[in-house]
Amino acid sequence: MKVAVVGYPNVGKSSLVNRLTQTREAVVHERPGITRDRKEIACEWNGRRFTLIDTGGMDFLDDDPISGSIREQAQAALNDAQVALLVVDAKAGMRPGDEEMADLLRRSGLPVIVAANKIDAVGDTALMYEFHRLGLGDPVAVSAAQGLGSGDLLDALVERLPEDDEAPEEELMRLAVVGRPNVGKSTLVNRWLGEERVIVSEVAGTTRDAIDLPLVVENGPHPPRKLIVVDTAGMRRQAKVQESVEYFTTLRTQRAVERADVALVVCDAKDGITAQDLRLAELAMKEHCATALVLNKWDEHPLGEGDLEHERAHAQNKLRLRPKVLTASAKTGRQVSRILEEAITLGDKMSGRIPTPQLNKFLSEVIQARQPPARQGHRLKLIYMAQIGERPPRFAIQVNSRSRVTRDYAYFVENRLRARYGMDGVPLIIDFNERGTARRELRSR
Repeated sequence: MKVAVVGYPNVGKSSLVNRLTQTREAVVHERPGITRDRKEIACEWNGRRFTLIDTGGMDFLDDDPISGSIREQAQAALNDAQVALLVVDAKAGMRPGDEEMADLLRRSGLPVIVAANKIDAVGDTALMYEFHRLGLGDPVAVSAAQGLGSGDLLDALVERLPEDDEAPEEELMRLAVVGRPNVGKSTLVNRWLGEERVIVSEVAGTTRDAIDLPLVVENGPHPPRKLIVVDTAGMRRQAKVQESVEYFTTLRTQRAVERADVALVVCDAKDGITAQDLRLAELAMKEHCATALVLNKWDEHPLGEGDLEHERAHAQNKLRLRPKVLTASAKTGRQVSRILEEAITLGDKMSGRIPTPQLNKFLSEVIQARQPPARQGHRLKLIYMAQIGERPPRFAIQVNSRSRVTRDYAYFVENRLRARYGMDGVPLIIDFNERGTARRELRSR
């Protein structure tokens, strides 16, 4: 069940969404026009679960192209919702275009609730009565800032929602699309979805929030795969993040990465893999995301085979997880399906398990390829190996002495494991445990 939250710019829609969901998911700022794409945030009240769709402010008199795109996104939210929540600024009073907004909502055929926001004290309640003129029923007085009336508003929303007969949602793989501003992240996401789901503009910084988008992937003879694609705001170097809006959008991008299973770092083929791209990949890896780099805009700036190999070697030398470097053109659609397939493969590697007999055969081959190190005449022995966790994959190797495990040999084992099971870009954890410790570790899991 979905509720579309609509209204003019700067009436407090995002603040109200954060208040009702008890989160800070929606970007809030005193400057109007911050919200642009529609963002869905889960909400629960008295045992009923539903989704609030935060939308950008709809100004019918603004002829700016981005304003037109915002209105289209808000209209799409209404088309997808079962209830509409019109947020108005009680202190500002009726606006010249409020009648047009009310007419649009009446034509939508949805149940509509008017939330008279910014009533921060009981004495301000009378301000809401002006909005009876809209002909949309009794307004509900509410304060997103203070929380006054939020329970009454949630009661009204739940009362108008149709009966929910949907099954509980399954846990889906989360794919975060990150990168510097204007590298084509939103274009790539729209190409996957087959629609203009997020606003695309040549103006850098158009996306200002992390947008969760459900996607069903038809993969030939295999059953359809459901996943969540998260389009994020572009992240610049910290020294260049000057205004507060960009600071908060950067925080939301970081949180999106923290919640993701897989991260695609989108780069501009013209620039190659920059230092900032590498920093973003390191951020994803630090949060235990499986990671790949995508050189986008390949139609405009294709690299020669030698240059492409140089970029791949550069990434593998700089990043411990040795992620793949892929090429694509979101604009033309070249390789975008393959990029998605690679992302799904990475997600499967994150949650998959390798049988213990295979791991112990692999361990024997590692020992034959390179003898373990020795100290003071005593050699390290690798006795037994098993997988003890997923997301990220975690392995335990039983050894005779942890003190004889060198950093160099541990990296050798890790790289061999990546090569054997195709885990480039997948975060791995390998515990070297002495006899007895490994058994206790296995029993605890």
